[in-house]
Amino acid sequence: MSVASPGGQEQAGGEAQRQARSRPRVPKRVAGLPQQVREELTRRLRRNRRAFSADDVQVVEPPLLRRAVGASALGNCMEWFDFGVYSYLAATIGKVFFPGASPAAQVISSFATFAAAFVVRPLGGLVFGPLGDRIGRQKVLATTMIMMALGTFAIGVIPGYATIGIAAPVLLLLARMVQGFSTGGEYGGATTFVAEYSPDRRRGFLSSWLDFGTFVGYALGSALVTALNLALTDAQMLSWGWRVPFLIAGPLGVIGLYMRMKLEESPAFQQQLDDHEKALAQESAGSEFKDIVRNHWPALLVCTGLVLLYNVTNYMVTGYLPTYQTETLHRSSGSADLLVLVGMLWIVVLITFLGRLSDRVGRRPLYAVAAAAMIVLAVPAFLLIKADGTWPPVLGVLLLATLLACFAAPSAATLPALFPTAVRYAAMGIGFNFAVAAFGGTTPLVTAALVDGTGNDLMPAYYLMLAGVIGLVTVRFLPESAQVPLKGSQPMVGSREEMRELISTSKELYALTEERERERVRGG
Repeated sequence: MSVASPGGQEQAGGEAQRQARSRPRVPKRVAGLPQQVREELTRRLRRNRRAFSADDVQVVEPPLLRRAVGASALGNCMEWFDFGVYSYLAATIGKVFFPGASPAAQVISSFATFAAAFVVRPLGGLVFGPLGDRIGRQKVLATTMIMMALGTFAIGVIPGYATIGIAAPVLLLLARMVQGFSTGGEYGGATTFVAEYSPDRRRGFLSSWLDFGTFVGYALGSALVTALNLALTDAQMLSWGWRVPFLIAGPLGVIGLYMRMKLEESPAFQQQLDDHEKALAQESAGSEFKDIVRNHWPALLVCTGLVLLYNVTNYMVTGYLPTYQTETLHRSSGSADLLVLVGMLWIVVLITFLGRLSDRVGRRPLYAVAAAAMIVLAVPAFLLIKADGTWPPVLGVLLLATLLACFAAPSAATLPALFPTAVRYAAMGIGFNFAVAAFGGTTPLVTAALVDGTGNDLMPAYYLMLAGVIGLVTVRFLPESAQVPLKGSQPMVGSREEMRELISTSKELYALTEERERERVRGG
């Protein structure tokens, strides 16, 4: 065995020190960039063959940003108030429109009508998504708002089965399909719109306000139904009380339409039109669909997995849990609605903090930790919900609500970042709505049928565990997008000062990249 001489070791050590001294020193600002941001900026600088200038960076002025995020969140709140009240009134609606069925069949029939809205959601996404990429996000979002209001208002005025017979459930189904068609263009468009308005560093926080609006809408719907259940007798609720939340949709729709008509188009969409991508406007929706499926299928699969994780949890808590408590656990509708309302309010408290956290630690860690926690905590959460007393069920719902908040908070920033600007709305419409139709909206129906068929009231927990496993696998393939510019869009900043800082950082990063390239050539 050979032994290195002391002189040889000194010579090798000296060579290593000389190489270390010759390596380019990483500037402090560049070293402070998250890895994914540094890699993306490096790719862009190499492609441009220069550092950024003021023309390469998009500044969103704070007043415009606040108006865009605020109006989108408020509009989303109204839209999801309309959509959510159905799930809180599922048991009552089953009695009004399917009076001849058994209690279990009434619930399943009501949830089947609930799920029907999700069957047409992909069709809405296929129609509204390409439109949003052609004529603009703002116009389509105004259209979806008024359609949702009309569909919801119609449910409130449809006579019951006792008055018009079989026509009643048929009209209910048609109204739900109008709601579903509208929703097909809503979430994908709203997330695209807010993500394209948000500065890169704060996209998680600002986009989380969209789902903040969603859960405020759910909470308002739950609060109104809870108040009606507490204030009215069962006979009054069955006779006319259930209609009140749906009738409110009319004036809410007018307010939401006004707010959305006041919005300006997103900077990314305007930039796309200015940067001669108008050829997209001549493509047919069919050709765009083929292009998305052919060229963006990995992102579509990741989108589907994340949407499944988020929406199975979402509709388990918001859609199925009230009915689970009344029909399976035989609790009063007032206490069941109140318990879910507590969960919704807890999500409202948490969600923007979690959105800000996703900007700091990344989207992937937040999804991964929550998905793993779902696998571990789903059964304990439902055991607590089933338990007697006040506090165990509250704790169980809060556990599920916390997991739901962890999935909801980063979603509005993560999902649009999977796709480039030119096809973002359409791709979101396809990926999000197909996943929701197949897995999210069917959750109450499938879970109710599983509980009824097996007699096992822990089936909802097992269903959540399966969603957690799928989510954990999906996160493995999710690219980290925290603080990274959107694909096909310029870097977005929130002030002139931040723009100057980014330009200076790009100069340092470009100089470092060039120096390393020269060193590589010399070494080669």
